[in-house]
Amino acid sequence: MLRKEAGKTLRLAFPIIIGELAQMALHIIDAAMVGAISYKQLAASALVISAMNIPFVLGIGMTISVSQMVSMAHGKRDGQLVSHYFFNGFVLCTVTALLISLSLVFGKGILTHLGQDVEVAQLALPFMQLMSLSIIPMLLFMTLKQFTDGLEYTRTAMLLSICGMPVNIFLNWLLIYGNLGFPRLELRGAGWATLITRSLMFIALALVVAKHRTFSRYMAVKSTQWKLKWKTIKELLHIGVPSSLQIGMEAGAFAVSGIIIGTIGAVAQAAHQIALSCASFTFMVSMGLAQAGSIRVSNAFGRKDRVMINVIGRSTLITALFYGIFCAIIFSIFRYHLPVFFNKNETVIHLAALLLLYAAIFQISDSTQAIGAGLLRGIKDVKVPTMLVVIAYWIVGIPVGYLFAFKFNMGAPGIWLGLITGLTLASVFLVIRFLRMSKI
Repeated sequence: MLRKEAGKTLRLAFPIIIGELAQMALHIIDAAMVGAISYKQLAASALVISAMNIPFVLGIGMTISVSQMVSMAHGKRDGQLVSHYFFNGFVLCTVTALLISLSLVFGKGILTHLGQDVEVAQLALPFMQLMSLSIIPMLLFMTLKQFTDGLEYTRTAMLLSICGMPVNIFLNWLLIYGNLGFPRLELRGAGWATLITRSLMFIALALVVAKHRTFSRYMAVKSTQWKLKWKTIKELLHIGVPSSLQIGMEAGAFAVSGIIIGTIGAVAQAAHQIALSCASFTFMVSMGLAQAGSIRVSNAFGRKDRVMINVIGRSTLITALFYGIFCAIIFSIFRYHLPVFFNKNETVIHLAALLLLYAAIFQISDSTQAIGAGLLRGIKDVKVPTMLVVIAYWIVGIPVGYLFAFKFNMGAPGIWLGLITGLTLASVFLVIRFLRMSKI
């Protein structure tokens, strides 16, 4: 039975995973194309991603509430309630996107006060503004994606994410390097390419949701169901806020680690960005698997089927364990080959290869903690897991990393030891809690 349910979850997860990988590929492509100019441009890109990552993932956490509530209503076979949750969720996520984006645009000056290389900080400022604006279409796209995913229609967003890749690469080629008569904007060009690509993806998915017959039954009842209700907003916030904090705690740990590493130097920052890009790419598979497991568990939760909640959860965790082992092996074998795709500086490559070895160590815990958090969201258990994540990353992980980096003079590898510690604790905490909460 476990194998059967794992297969069902993987079939649902596959389009989500491909979509997540396509989105991550956009960041990696940006980093590789910018890194070809200089490692300081790559470091500036890393600084911006680190600085804006926490607020961005807080927004992503809010969009997750849409898939959770839509999936639960879908499990109850209540199409009108699905439409109602979708509308209220879209309004909530729109407001969230605007607040996050504008806060980052007006707060971009903080980049010059983080103890970074002066040239790197100056290069980062215009890129920060463009990337902050691109958060609006990206979060709106993800809100629509969570709606379609919650209904288990996962291919549409996947196809649009895949189509966004060649568009982004072409725009990068035009604007970063100044081809075909376009101005050579370098890092700023990558920012413009991202903003344009994300806007096109949002518009395309919005048209599909509004016009395609698959979603017509939910659009047809908008006159009665598309009304803002504070009770519904509170339900969405009950899932969205803790989900945002959970994801934000992990992303924040990586973001703060990146900023701390930036104080060591541009070489360390560039190496960190390379290793983190690779680790983030493999993590997208875990995230897709976590979303699929969460959707299926939430659907079973709506039907009050405790047996299926337990079986789906255990089968998804076992899948995550095998995937983590596979990624650890790949990182270990190819740790000297992967950095070459980002930069040719020998010092950067050598340090990035060492960090990839550390990344290999935490692949299993990173995958299983993501699944544990997703499964707990599926059964609407979010408050206690959020506190557990805070303890793992911020009370233990970050201080341990700082201790190794500066007290024991390990530098960037010391920070990554702290990340390993935090991820391992989070995995143990979340998996144990789900197994206890779902016990039949």
